[in-house]
Amino acid sequence: MKKFYKLLFLISLSIYLSIDISAQEKNKNVENAEFKVSGVCEMCKERIENAALIKGVKLAEWDKTTGILKVVFVPKKVALQEIQSAIAEAGHDTELVKASDKAYQKLPACCAYRDDVEIH
Repeated sequence: MKKFYKLLFLISLSIYLSIDISAQEKNKNVENAEFKVSGVCEMCKERIENAALIKGVKLAEWDKTTGILKVVFVPKKVALQEIQSAIAEAGHDTELVKASDKAYQKLPACCAYRDDVEIH
């Protein structure tokens, strides 16, 4: 009976290790990045995170207090520049891409983060 339990333990251990190794290999295809995105409120948070979730982005989380967006993405599918461009198209400035005045002016008044441009 001891041999059976040892065999069962070894089989379980080998299955666990193979799953762990394959999970590590999958994580090599993913990168994490953080960058500043301008915004002020919860509506901005929702808009920024939704805009960042383009094909190849696995996770986007913006912190209203720090203004930092954390993204997890697959670099083979999307570049960091593309993510920031998508956010700028939604009206929010990033470290690399400034939103056009036209996109910025579409934001609700509570989302105004620039001093020099009026929002309708």
